[in-house]
Amino acid sequence: MKTRFRLLLRHTLIAACITVMVINTLPTQAQEPLTSIAEQLAALDGAPCPDSTFTCVTLAMPLDHFNPSDGRIQQVTFGILPATGTSKGLFVTATGGPGTSGLAAADSYIAAFDPSITEHFDIVFFDQRGAALSGNLQCATAAAAYYQTDATSDEALVSAARTFAQDCITEMGIEPALLPFYGTAQAAADLETFRTALGSPVIWLYGESYGTQLAQTYAAAYPAGLRGLILDSAVDLTLSGTDYLAEQAQAFGNVLQMTLQACEDDAACAAAFPDSDPAAFYDDLTAELSAAPAPLFFPTTSGKVQRTFTHSDLETVVIDNLYTEGGRMRLQRGLAAAARGDLAVLARMAYSAYGLNAETLIATPDPTYSDGLYYAVECNDYHDFSGTPDERAAAYLRAGAEHAGQPLFAAIFYGDLPCAFWPTSAPPERPQPLTAPGIPTLVLGATADPATPVENGQRIVQRLDNGYLMTTEGGAHVIFGRGDECPDLPVTDFLVNDVLPAEPETRCEGVVARAYVPLSPQSAAAFTTPLEALNAAYDDLFYLPDYVAWDGTTLELVGCPYGGSVAFAPSAAGEQFRLSQCAFSEGFILTGSGSTDYTSGDFTLDVVIGGLHEGRLAYVQDADGNNRISGIFGGESLTLSG
Repeated sequence: MKTRFRLLLRHTLIAACITVMVINTLPTQAQEPLTSIAEQLAALDGAPCPDSTFTCVTLAMPLDHFNPSDGRIQQVTFGILPATGTSKGLFVTATGGPGTSGLAAADSYIAAFDPSITEHFDIVFFDQRGAALSGNLQCATAAAAYYQTDATSDEALVSAARTFAQDCITEMGIEPALLPFYGTAQAAADLETFRTALGSPVIWLYGESYGTQLAQTYAAAYPAGLRGLILDSAVDLTLSGTDYLAEQAQAFGNVLQMTLQACEDDAACAAAFPDSDPAAFYDDLTAELSAAPAPLFFPTTSGKVQRTFTHSDLETVVIDNLYTEGGRMRLQRGLAAAARGDLAVLARMAYSAYGLNAETLIATPDPTYSDGLYYAVECNDYHDFSGTPDERAAAYLRAGAEHAGQPLFAAIFYGDLPCAFWPTSAPPERPQPLTAPGIPTLVLGATADPATPVENGQRIVQRLDNGYLMTTEGGAHVIFGRGDECPDLPVTDFLVNDVLPAEPETRCEGVVARAYVPLSPQSAAAFTTPLEALNAAYDDLFYLPDYVAWDGTTLELVGCPYGGSVAFAPSAAGEQFRLSQCAFSEGFILTGSGSTDYTSGDFTLDVVIGGLHEGRLAYVQDADGNNRISGIFGGESLTLSG
């Protein structure tokens, strides 16, 4: 379970093109065992996954695994990367959401694995039924409209939830009677059927966030082939939906306070706020937006246009950026811009969270994530109340009234209210506590994780037959694979060498937020050197919310804060940039081109300077953060480094 907002995955996702895959029916009779994963994939008509090193196999699964008389099918696609050495079995990753495309994340995720993992395991990612290559259920327009709702009464909340449920189902173009078959139990059965189709190899299963929901469901139902389990940012499945959301809302409020405190403790960040008090500014901004939306002039490629920024927009931005240390620092920058009267940065962040094009405010489906599938899964796994849709909604509101009053509560808690109006089966009973007898299990978490509060994992590990807890102080939502030795080394040792942690609990060091990167000054007159100005422009470019949310594959064109535009697009070596009269500070205007080289890590920029001074400069920042410029500025030839 997560919030209704997009989960920022821990790696850059390269969106997979949705193409027609070969569909395979499952074997209906006994076959001679095959001797290699390559033979297995060939027998299942495996084909290259789109833009990936993985091989994709698409199987026709029973729509309802638990009703043999139902002959309908659901196509589900799995990606496999055979081990480079002798394989121990399958290492399967269940990504978060629900609603994410595991296959879109696969190549970027394995780039963070220790090579010994890809040497000793056949790596598996998959698109859960309804995601991307397994159905691509999408309702981006309905979701964007719902998430922007600034409801001020129970009646408005219920109306927005009802409208969204209806509009989302219509936009997905799916028969409502099919939606009860998208719950996690069906997806876990899909995974077991896939394993069986491969000849029943043994499996090590890693789940992150919602993926821990799927992993625990699989472990309880199909333990025979499971040799190891890793639950990263775990969900306690014994909680009711509303109890979980109430605990989650409290955690988001806590991490917001941690983020504001981290800003106060960072001199550069604190200096951006009145009286060096970011928490007081946030409270004042919240109060102002609660009273009325704020007008702003938003920079587009054709000039500034008047828009508004609402209290709901602010809460969306806050929630969407509390998942990671980098997101929290970007939130601090957005609030710092607001503190000097510029709401456009926060507005950009809101558009990104809503899935809106900042220029047109048109919703664009994200091939790596589906809001429609989020509700299709969530509303089957968690719907605590019975009766008519209106009776379920009323009961949901009563549950919320018992917990109201904490920061961000409404935005988190009522995100699942559409489930009252969603087609589902009968309300499920909560699963029995997972004990996983005979299956060694690592449970990972972070004290600053707002989406899956660390208490979830602490409760889970106490019930396990052979469980070990790993906790990062501060840290992100999902902690494995971020390049931190703790927990990466112990997890790799567990997988590759079957070595369990020496102690029941391991503590890892971490931070709440990355070191603050200041905004460019509003006026270029504040710069003392052109190198300082280009360093600031570099920071603002790479922390531009549009760039942070960019899919890395398409041309993106956005307005610069003080006029002009910047475009970014992929290149053969990495990324390319085009700046046209682009100003990140008033009076320092850039026109030219730049690029990043993924191999060297260098960023280069060749620009003509206009504004307070004129010139032409070549700028380089290398992978270690060293930077230099050369060229003509203000009529003088110069070379500077720093």
